[in-house]
Amino acid sequence: MTQSSTGSQTRYLIDLTVRLTAAPGAKEYEFRLVADGGTPGAASTVLDPVAALAAVERFGEDIFFPKPGPAKLCTQQYGGPQMAVVTGQFKGRAVQSYFKRTDGCEIARWRALAPLFGAPAGSSGRI
Repeated sequence: MTQSSTGSQTRYLIDLTVRLTAAPGAKEYEFRLVADGGTPGAASTVLDPVAALAAVERFGEDIFFPKPGPAKLCTQQYGGPQMAVVTGQFKGRAVQSYFKRTDGCEIARWRALAPLFGAPAGSSGRI
């Protein structure tokens, strides 16, 4: 169940698994972020669960479930071969998102959720 009620307040659960690689074919690292009601759970294995949860709560809705709109113009820059796959549940919705660093738009998505990938917020995302 991804939603729980306490009295009149509804709390949404977050249970995300991150699979991260430094380059294609490199060793895969797996982390988990579990939260209930804005508090990281003991099952979380991300390096900084509080920062990861803050990033996911701030940017998750827009990044995991982008709304249709005009095409984006992205700078043609390469941020590195790192890749991440995020799966699980976010506030009652299934998540399956892919992250890479192949252009400016993808790098911005990566930086927004950097704490989920084990880096400080806004960092370059290097593993």
